[in-house]
Amino acid sequence: MSLADELQADTLERFLRYVRVDTQSAYTDSRPSTERQLDLSRLLRDELDGLGLEEIELTEQGYVFATLPGSGPTVGLIAHVDVSPDAPGAGVQPQVHEGYQGGELVAGLSPETSPLLGQRLGHDIVTSDGTTLLGADDKAGVAEIMSAVSYLGAHPEIEHATVRVGFTTDEEIGHGTDHFDLGRFGADFAYTADGAEVGEVENETFSAIELKITFPGAFVHPGVAKGKLVNPIKLAAAFIEKLPKDTLSPETTEGKEGFVHPLSISGKAESCTVTVFLRDHDDDELAAHEALVRRLATETDPDASFERWFQYRNMRAKLDEVPHVVEAALEATRRAGLEPRVASIRGGTDGSRLTEKGLPTPNLYTGGNEYHSVREWISVQDMAVSAATIVELVKLWSEPEWRDRQLSGSGSTSSQ
Repeated sequence: MSLADELQADTLERFLRYVRVDTQSAYTDSRPSTERQLDLSRLLRDELDGLGLEEIELTEQGYVFATLPGSGPTVGLIAHVDVSPDAPGAGVQPQVHEGYQGGELVAGLSPETSPLLGQRLGHDIVTSDGTTLLGADDKAGVAEIMSAVSYLGAHPEIEHATVRVGFTTDEEIGHGTDHFDLGRFGADFAYTADGAEVGEVENETFSAIELKITFPGAFVHPGVAKGKLVNPIKLAAAFIEKLPKDTLSPETTEGKEGFVHPLSISGKAESCTVTVFLRDHDDDELAAHEALVRRLATETDPDASFERWFQYRNMRAKLDEVPHVVEAALEATRRAGLEPRVASIRGGTDGSRLTEKGLPTPNLYTGGNEYHSVREWISVQDMAVSAATIVELVKLWSEPEWRDRQLSGSGSTSSQ
């Protein structure tokens, strides 16, 4: 029996339990943004305690930290408990479709709309009932980390590195690491379990800016408004109409192409605000996208004002300085029986900001697909091999010969 086979039942059981807990984050200024995230944080704290981990802590912001002692460096394993606020997330009813043989699973989900599903014939596929998202982003990562540390705790004969577990809140709204104290966490480097297709180790993310553009209005009674009324909603609509349609948008780009994405619009007579996400892997290109948006907004209304938030930065440059951290993930993938691939994310993770802060944190696959939608799905077998990869990873860092070879720079290093 393979390691993935040994981990499969436990990983699935944990995942099904976790996705039923409503942990949807929200666009608020509180941290955590929703109290319901703490329901899963408390559950995980108690489970980690039951597994015998040490230094268990639940912070005010809902982070859960714990330590599994070992030898060698301290390796961080990180996942987030919240799910996206961009699709229905309450009342998740997971469905396990055993031995999938093709066809539509929930409305709009089939190999035609999600091609990877066609490569998972014979797998056990988990979806929601089609009315909510599933929560594989990132409760698959949570379940896989929990299954891995449970397995290692139950097998003390297996040598492994010291593991520092970290579960965060509010990742989906860009605030997952706002209060993440690197000294308190105490890892030498870390890995987020927040990726997708098995075999892909992600060492590159977008750089990201949120730009809020506010158009002021001047309101009078519409019956006597001629020459007086300034409608900010129409100004916002005119600005959005100017944005590129055939290029530079999420629906027209792929790979390393960046985009400009109007996410929301809110307001009334006094003013109207458009929130725009700017994304690119290249910081110079990102700056050009921002300049374009500012120009179009001021052309629409010279009195438009801007509020800028640099959300996270591409982690590639920092990770290239510590190639052994990525190479370990690639080697662990091989040991789990997969052919590894280095990939880029058209998005970001907690690892983007943690790497920028000084904690190198590439991203590991979890097996999830169609994130942030009611068509979200995951293969049970892919979850199991992802959990097995985590076990192999922390075993690997306890091997002095491998570790010393990598740190001396004589080990093989894969690149994109």
